[in-house]
Amino acid sequence: MGPLGTIGTGVVFAGILGLIVLMTLHQLMVAAVWTILVVIVLSLMIVKDSHGRSGLQRLANRIGWRRTKSRRQHVYRSGVLGRTGWGTFQLPGLLAQTKLTEHHDSYNRPFAVLETPSVGHFSVVIGCEPDGASLVDQHQIDSWVAAWGDWLAALGHELGVVAAAVTVETAPDTGARLRREVTGRIDPNAPELAKTMLGQVMDNYPVGSAQVRAWVSLTFNGRTYAGKKRNADDVARDLAARLPGLTQTLAATGAGPARPVDAQTLCEIVRVAYDPAAAALIDDVHAGGHAPNLSWTDVGPTATETGWDYYRHDGAFSRTWEMTSAPRGEVFSSVLTRLLSPHGEVDRKRVTIIYRPLDSAKAARTVETDKRNADFRIGSSNRPSARAVTSARSAASTAAEEAKGAGLVDFGILITATVTDSDRMPDARAAIDNLAATARLVIRPVYGSQDTAFAACLPLGLVLQSHLRIPVEIRDAM
Repeated sequence: MGPLGTIGTGVVFAGILGLIVLMTLHQLMVAAVWTILVVIVLSLMIVKDSHGRSGLQRLANRIGWRRTKSRRQHVYRSGVLGRTGWGTFQLPGLLAQTKLTEHHDSYNRPFAVLETPSVGHFSVVIGCEPDGASLVDQHQIDSWVAAWGDWLAALGHELGVVAAAVTVETAPDTGARLRREVTGRIDPNAPELAKTMLGQVMDNYPVGSAQVRAWVSLTFNGRTYAGKKRNADDVARDLAARLPGLTQTLAATGAGPARPVDAQTLCEIVRVAYDPAAAALIDDVHAGGHAPNLSWTDVGPTATETGWDYYRHDGAFSRTWEMTSAPRGEVFSSVLTRLLSPHGEVDRKRVTIIYRPLDSAKAARTVETDKRNADFRIGSSNRPSARAVTSARSAASTAAEEAKGAGLVDFGILITATVTDSDRMPDARAAIDNLAATARLVIRPVYGSQDTAFAACLPLGLVLQSHLRIPVEIRDAM
């Protein structure tokens, strides 16, 4: 009924029925109070802000945040002075119960499997080295985009796939990799002038440069179609045969060489994310020809504090935004270029695009429902708005493409900006707002859940909708 969902429409009919009963019983004062309560509830459901959030959602967010602060659940301590078992540096929040194991695929490549027991999900991370679009012909870029669309569509036919995510991280380059590469190639008999020049290059080139890394995480359901639970070994045996095909097709999308991430590398990624100062130490260890011995129970932060719109972890401050509206109109392949590029006001920036593939049956129902709703909005008005006409055309085009075999996915974007000094946070906020505007994205900070959003922005395959206390179906019905 109008802007109301199924539950909102039910509240209207319940309110009318209750009013009729009370009026029949001549309970005029009670009927007046009942009417006022129903109007207030409907107002909270109908009135929405610029990000599409209703008053009821904002109220529930505030109440949840107050409850979290009153219970001191926004503060976390680990290590020998914390409350974690045996003085370990356990990960906080949703990552506290996760378990990490390592296995080998059919190509004998090690890969890590991250288990989330609370929802029965298993995640695997694929490391990529994107080629980038610089000095690349447009037809090659179009081929990459088409291959990426085919790869996402194929995920809808993969058994057990819950979600996929692409994470692009930009961070200052410590110069350790350059020094290790150059030092290993210097000829001892080379002229002193050449050696001096290479030494100056190693000292000066890393200053101001940035390191760009990308990962693709895939999340699988741990249950079979018969409802039987599977453990990490069962899922790993299944993924061992499927990972070579997934990485091979992913390489054709412009992602470059795609390889599964092993357990040690994943531990380093998470350790550096929570403590950016550890990046230089880890690079120095690799430069010495060794690998840091990290375990999953020791990669968490020593101390964190979650604020209404910020997240403090060890010696860094972060803020995470969520996309509330996708770019309108025609979207080109370069729409996210500036958002994914390094920025001088942000020490470490992480952009995660989350995809939830829909199976063919649900995709068909979704596009047909969208098409009917768009046609109804056009037919119910003598002078439909330009936005309604554009929406109807888009819905018809989507339905036609789905009928031809195209896949359908739900997607969202999370952006995390990390700085090492709290005084630089206002500049980082302004930088992210400007970058999001260039990408034609409407974003808002994840108020009251900064720690959870920070974890979801990591390449770990967390599916936030599976951790909600109120199911998504009920939220949509409001």
